[in-house]
Amino acid sequence: MTVAGTSTAPEGRDARQASAPRHRDAALGLDPDQLPDGLVVADADGRVVCFNAAAARITAVRAADALGRPLERALPLEDLEGRRWWQLTDPYGGLAIRVRQPERNLLLPGGREVLVSARYVRDEPLGPVRSVVVSLRDTEARRRTERSHAELIATVAHELRSPLTSVKGFTATLLAKWERFTDDQKRLMLETVDADADRVTRLIAELLDISRIDAGRLEVRRQPVDIGAAVSRHIQAYVAAGQPADRFLLRVEKPLPALWADPDKIDQVLSNLIENAVRHGAGTVTIDVTPSASPREGEDGENAATSVTVSDEGPGIPEESMNRVFTRFWRGSKRGGTGLGLYIVKGIVEVHGGTITVGRAPGGGAEFRFTLPVAAPAYLAQ
Repeated sequence: MTVAGTSTAPEGRDARQASAPRHRDAALGLDPDQLPDGLVVADADGRVVCFNAAAARITAVRAADALGRPLERALPLEDLEGRRWWQLTDPYGGLAIRVRQPERNLLLPGGREVLVSARYVRDEPLGPVRSVVVSLRDTEARRRTERSHAELIATVAHELRSPLTSVKGFTATLLAKWERFTDDQKRLMLETVDADADRVTRLIAELLDISRIDAGRLEVRRQPVDIGAAVSRHIQAYVAAGQPADRFLLRVEKPLPALWADPDKIDQVLSNLIENAVRHGAGTVTIDVTPSASPREGEDGENAATSVTVSDEGPGIPEESMNRVFTRFWRGSKRGGTGLGLYIVKGIVEVHGGTITVGRAPGGGAEFRFTLPVAAPAYLAQ
């Protein structure tokens, strides 16, 4: 590693120990300026000998102004309570057993937050500190995550308020004036309460799904799934709810490979994609179920997966929006919804080892295609 700045090399055994790491770094061809995070190194005297380009960008301090200066002056950090960080931690005179400082939020001059971690390098346990290596990271990525979480909470809270207000209003009215309503009026109000309760349940399920997807804890319970029959059930439900039967076209290409997947989660994927086509699309909603090559890299063999394509004849999705379709809060229209459905769909497909894409259908509308590998349970594959 090429380190900016100069220092007097130690003699004898210490010189050999100090030079060995540099030789290894040089062999790897590492340059501090190529590192994505800020790197600041102070020598045994506490003076800065390395201040890479990322550190200069994060701190807005030129490397030339930092090199050779005491660490606490080149990098004046304060904790969130306004205490000077290097005086508080005392890396050179503090506890001899301390070898690092875990990452934490600190403040640069001007109040800008930065994530800082430090390593105390000693030639031997309990020996004096030979150098202090400081890593700096911008907090912008973390702030984006925090904003996303805050937006998620605000969105879900907003979506929950409406059905809960309706449920509370109708139940309070029925309890207070039960005898004044006819049976038909009571039935209408109770049906509304039931529908709003279902909406609340779906919103809570979406929130749980997102938390599991983000944490990598979405579980899949694989069973044999007849994907053609599953699509047929969804179409029949829409027809029973009043949609014309000729609005749907189901085409199943056989023979299909035996698909092992979580039937409840596959139903969730199909429900979301077909609902989007019905609500936001127009014309005929076409669902094609076909055998396909596996979406997994390095897996050979034809018909090792099943693909499902849902398309409509509506206006479609603008080209500039297609790369955002599977992100949180994306909405294809102003017809309400949380904008979380397709984000969850992508998470479910990917946890099955599959892929999902969006494009333009032959009829001009939106076309969603997801592909799932056969993926039999391990105990059956042995």
